[in-house]
Amino acid sequence: MTVGSPLRLIVMFTIPLLIGNIFQQLYNIADTVIVGRTIGVQALAAVGATGPLCFLVLGFFFGFTGGVTVITAQRFGAKDHRGVRRSIATATILCTAVSLIATVVSVIFTRPLLRMMNTPEDIFDGASGYLSAIFIGIGATVFYNLISGIIRALGDSRTPLYFLIIASVLNIVLDFIFILWFDMGVAGAAWATVVSQFAAGFWCYRYALRHFRELHLRRSDWRFDWMFAWEHLRIALPMAFQFSITAIGVIVMQAVLNRFGSTTIAAFTAASKVDQIAVQPGFSIGIAVATFAAQNYGAKLYTRVRHGVNACMKLSTVFAVLIGIAVIMLCPQFTALFLGEGQSEIVHLVRIYMITNGGFYVLLGFLFIYRNALQGMGYAFVPMMAGVSELFVRSFGAPLLGAWFGYAGVCLSNPAAWIGALIPLSWSYLRLIRRLTGRYF
Repeated sequence: MTVGSPLRLIVMFTIPLLIGNIFQQLYNIADTVIVGRTIGVQALAAVGATGPLCFLVLGFFFGFTGGVTVITAQRFGAKDHRGVRRSIATATILCTAVSLIATVVSVIFTRPLLRMMNTPEDIFDGASGYLSAIFIGIGATVFYNLISGIIRALGDSRTPLYFLIIASVLNIVLDFIFILWFDMGVAGAAWATVVSQFAAGFWCYRYALRHFRELHLRRSDWRFDWMFAWEHLRIALPMAFQFSITAIGVIVMQAVLNRFGSTTIAAFTAASKVDQIAVQPGFSIGIAVATFAAQNYGAKLYTRVRHGVNACMKLSTVFAVLIGIAVIMLCPQFTALFLGEGQSEIVHLVRIYMITNGGFYVLLGFLFIYRNALQGMGYAFVPMMAGVSELFVRSFGAPLLGAWFGYAGVCLSNPAAWIGALIPLSWSYLRLIRRLTGRYF
């Protein structure tokens, strides 16, 4: 990514990444669609009630694996092949240790956390079974995210996509097998996700061993160096906590939402799943910017970083406007996908969510780009503090706006939190890029 048109390289890198991220979202969407259509509204609400807690734990590891592979990308951009191998070994050790600890702690605290969030009794057991299975499978999620992150750091965003598509199909098949044939209920959907994630990681790893010499590690590469490990943790921990801090705000929002009952939770769940797909173009552009910025920052091509970010801001804006209009207009069709026809009350609630969130996708796209550009260049503290700002706004905004405007107020706490995070991110990025290149844009 250090040679050629920045926009063309980022777009070509983003396309398979976008498709892969959409298919990764299909894991949970397949769960919710199949659960909602085969079991019912309460089961859909049970899956939805686990969303913030899944985000709290799995989001931590998405940020952590993304952070450790920033060093891999920087060493690759600097053409330091031994550094790349050492980075891969160190990342593997760190991810293994942290995931083992997190698995034990998460499983122990599953039910207390659901109680703390005011989870309704009619969906509590289903939510607990689903969440326990997801937490037991943390290692599978970390395995795939780490391997795919390493491969992307080496400039290949297509390989993880191919195996993720196959795994998504496997997930749908296993959903039907576990839920309908084995009568495992809501927990069956979670186990289907865990098995599919592990399969995607295993296939990706086997392929990478054959095609990337950087993954052929030597004994000396596994020698643990605390200073080199800290170089990874310095970026990975703030990125991980940034996701978890954001998730805490989502947990507060979910706790407020739970007071509205199972029907409202089901509507919010359906809308949020559509929302997760809708934001993937902006999210994928942001991930591509992180790799682009990391490699070019490692090569000291700072002006090239600025050009790439500027081009992505324009591209993200176009996607955000078009997708925002689409999600607002197609609310009835999206709702029918999850729960079938004749759900007029839920359609109305879904439309409220889409209007309050889809209208702000442009700002969310800017947030993704600035956050990932800073992280790719190794500046992880401000993105973490932006997560704190997002937590603060969402934690206070959801109860207050919910008290003033009801369900619509809870939905509005999302864009309010995005604005709260965007302010420090944009200020920090523009200040840094001006210091490096002498210009803001």
